[in-house]
Amino acid sequence: MMLELRKIGVLPRDEDLDYPVDEVRGLFDAHGLDVSFLEADAAPADLDLVVALGGDGTVLRAFDRFPGCPVLAINFGTVGFLTAGDRKDLAQIVQLLVDGHYVVSERLVLLCRYPGGEDLVYNEVTLRARHKLLFTDVFVDDAKIRTIRGDGVVVGTPTGSTGLLMSMGAPLVMPEVRCIMLDGINEYNFTSRTLILPMEKRVRLRVSPDTRDEHVALVADGREIRMMDPGDEVHIVRAEHSARLIYLDDNYFFHNLSEKLSW
Repeated sequence: MMLELRKIGVLPRDEDLDYPVDEVRGLFDAHGLDVSFLEADAAPADLDLVVALGGDGTVLRAFDRFPGCPVLAINFGTVGFLTAGDRKDLAQIVQLLVDGHYVVSERLVLLCRYPGGEDLVYNEVTLRARHKLLFTDVFVDDAKIRTIRGDGVVVGTPTGSTGLLMSMGAPLVMPEVRCIMLDGINEYNFTSRTLILPMEKRVRLRVSPDTRDEHVALVADGREIRMMDPGDEVHIVRAEHSARLIYLDDNYFFHNLSEKLSW
C-alpha cells in the first residue's frame, strides 16, 4: 500500500525536549513536502501522514488526535516498541519514506462505551480495583461466560500484547492477527488463562455487586477515564476504522521484539 504524501504533520512528545526542528523541516523540504509542527490543538485537517517524535505514548497520542491518519514514529523516548527507527537515523528514515520503501501496518482499534461516554482504544481497556478483590462479570455477545475475581480485567488488542498484557504473561500476538484478548489481573484462580476472541465479538464487563472495593477505575491506554460503581458496565467492540503505522522493514515486529524487548 503506497501513500500519497503531500502534507505531513510532526508531533513531538509532551515534554520540553530539544527537538531538531530545523533538521526535520529541512529533510522534508528537500523533497518538496509541506511540513507542519503540531503544537497544542492547532493542526491542518487534511494531513497525509503524522510523524511522531517520541515513544509509544506519543504514538498513542497521534492516533487519538488524528484517527485514521497513518503514523510514522521515530523514537525519542526509551523503549519505543511501536517506532520505526531512532532519532540518529532521521535522514535515512525520510529518504526511505520518500522512496516508497515502507510497509503500512493496519492495527485493530476498539471502541469502549461506558456510563457517560466512549473512547477509542489502541492498546487495552482495564477495570482495576485499588485495595480489595474486584468481581467482574464477563459477557461475550450477551452470554455470560464467567466472573473474574482479582485485581482487575484487561481487554486488549494485538498492539497491546507487547505492553501491559505481556507483563501479565499473556501471549505475544502479531498485529496482522485480528483478535481481542481478555485476561484477569492477578486473578484469584490458579487455572486462569488468557482468552483470545475473534475481533467481531462484543465484550461486556460488569462490576459485580459482590465487589467491596470503593475505588474501581476504568483505564484506557493508560489514562484513567472514570471511577466505576457496582452494576456499571463497559461495552467493548471493534471500531469502524483501523490505526495505521508506517515501518521501513517487513520484519519490523520481530526486529523490535529483539531490539526493544530483548526477545
